Amino acid sequence: MIVAENLTRRFGDRIAVENLSLEIAEGEVFGFLGPNGAGKTTTVRMLAGLLAPTGGRAVVAGVDVVAQPQRVRTLVGILTEHPGLYEKLSAWHNLKFYADLYDLPNPQAQIEKYLRLLGLWERRFEPAGTFSKGMKQKLAIARALLHEPRVLFLDEPTSGLDPEAAKTVRDFIAQLASEKRTIFLCTHNLHEAEQLCTRIGLMRQRLIRVGSPTSLKRELYGRQIVIELQEPWTASEDLHLPFVRSVQRDDRRLLVELDDPEQHNPTLIKRLVELGAQIQFVREQDRTLEEVYLELISEEQR
Repeated sequence: MIVAENLTRRFGDRIAVENLSLEIAEGEVFGFLGPNGAGKTTTVRMLAGLLAPTGGRAVVAGVDVVAQPQRVRTLVGILTEHPGLYEKLSAWHNLKFYADLYDLPNPQAQIEKYLRLLGLWERRFEPAGTFSKGMKQKLAIARALLHEPRVLFLDEPTSGLDPEAAKTVRDFIAQLASEKRTIFLCTHNLHEAEQLCTRIGLMRQRLIRVGSPTSLKRELYGRQIVIELQEPWTASEDLHLPFVRSVQRDDRRLLVELDDPEQHNPTLIKRLVELGAQIQFVREQDRTLEEVYLELISEEQR
């Protein structure tokens, strides 16, 4: 659905995006992560046909973004970090203006559909300028979806929303993905990215790493099992098993790195009991996407 090959953008002597190559499948929620100034927004603007690249090419929904940028803009929806609403117009008339631009066959039905879905129907005739930041964000999401795009670019979609509204938007994104829409999600909310995204890409002018949250965690940290003990393990004999890579002891806790815990955990537990360990709990060490992000950014800086 989205294919970029060596996509590059320079502003004078400054390289904002360097040789970005990426493929995103239909129905995928792809998280695009990186620090401020990493080139994320520039990438979105190029893929949405709003900014011409200075090198490389990209195809979105089967359309070349360089050769047919206007066609691309009719096929995608985009939510920018700043909603850019007409604040003197009501929510209804904001959406009606864009519905007319897209020449929708039944604009009233589409406007009502998304205002209801995003909880704005009762406020539809109030000026957008009187809305809270979160309400403006939801109105901008409705605007991006009016023409039912197959590809959706979202830049910080839950920014400024309270927890309940943010969950509404996250559930909405998951629903859109289930309808085989492709979603390109820029966010600093790493917990949100971990919840929603099938894969993530880490960007810092160039693409550093791409993968699912789970695969990136395992690539960086391996598989680690945490074993909580009733008493400190005082066995003089070390844990020697062919599938165990390392063992760290910490008072009443063991951290064991091993291959294929699903297969080898029973043997590991049996051996520990034989060595006198009094086991209370066994769980897999759960690394967060924040840990992965910080480690990869630090690695890139080094």
